[in-house]
Amino acid sequence: MEESISPAQQHRENLASEMKAASRVTIIGMILDAVLGVIKVISGALFNSQALIVDGIHSFSDVASDLVVLGVMKVSRQEPDQDHPYGHQRIETFGTLVLGSILIAVGAALAWDNTLRLLEGGIDTVPGWPVLVAAAVSVGSKEWIYRYTRHVGLRIRSDLIIANAWHSRTDAFSSVVVLVSTAGAMLGMVWLDVLAAVVIAAIIIHIGWKFTWDSVKELVDTGLSREDTEMLKTIARDTDGVRDVHELRSRRMGHDILLDIHLVVRPEISVSEGHQIGMRVVAGMRDALDNIRSINFHIDAENDEDQPVTSERLPSREEIRSILAAQLGALPHHSRLRLHYLKNRVHLELFLEEPEADTPFNAANIKARLGDYPWFGSVRVWVAGP
Repeated sequence: MEESISPAQQHRENLASEMKAASRVTIIGMILDAVLGVIKVISGALFNSQALIVDGIHSFSDVASDLVVLGVMKVSRQEPDQDHPYGHQRIETFGTLVLGSILIAVGAALAWDNTLRLLEGGIDTVPGWPVLVAAAVSVGSKEWIYRYTRHVGLRIRSDLIIANAWHSRTDAFSSVVVLVSTAGAMLGMVWLDVLAAVVIAAIIIHIGWKFTWDSVKELVDTGLSREDTEMLKTIARDTDGVRDVHELRSRRMGHDILLDIHLVVRPEISVSEGHQIGMRVVAGMRDALDNIRSINFHIDAENDEDQPVTSERLPSREEIRSILAAQLGALPHHSRLRLHYLKNRVHLELFLEEPEADTPFNAANIKARLGDYPWFGSVRVWVAGP
């Protein structure tokens, strides 16, 4: 007989599996980056290619970023705890921010140094043919690790791993630039090698800025796009029982989406029916976007954006029961009182189990006794049949 796995246990197993996959691909990429970095720096120094040396430094920056990824992934994939009820995925976002900042700093330093060399002139060294071989090996290797890493990142839904994959692809792009510039330098345009180094540095800065800016937007709780927001509102409005939708708010945590939404339903329905309507909205939204992690829905009996918010000073159930008792006597033993707080008034529904000819609890009498209270809206009395 098979043992059922609890959701919490399944979540732990998923986290462990994701962490293992992320660590494996990152370590493979780190070893590859280190080997390529050594090959490119040595080849660039021996065969007169400043562009290849810069490309090799880029590869070593990949090694540093891989170390950041390994550390951040270990922390960010921990289970939610009392201090972090939504989990630790924002640490992953912070790691992506650090990674982007490293890229910007490395790229800026390399761009500055090689721009000065280009402006000073006097460049007369021609790169040797082994530079072409080293660059070609780098292009093939980095394109392979990019595809592998991106596949893993999409599978485990990790923006940090996907960002690291693109970091690898910038190395492939820069190696293509080395190939072209080296061929041009061999044909007599010696300055192309240094110009290529500046272009590679600019590519590094651009990718680093993209990672950094995307991370900042997430850390300040930037919501979904207007198109996705409208799509989710449409799904909610089309759900049976929903009269209107307002205050749809969204934010991201890593690759996951967190939503808060207010649903306007008919005021006379039960609490359980309102909750069931909300659950149908949740199901529809999850079908549309599979990375929605949490949807917090609020059931409204009226759209409080179009009118004043219901005052918290309106009387509570116990206060209203006390007023009724003072005005009309104690409620019948088997009666039920239902209250509707709408448009800053309280509307009463009284359900009586047995009809009584002389009961003071009839609609006209209650209205007459409560009509002077500013909070009173209306009253209905329902009497069970024989």
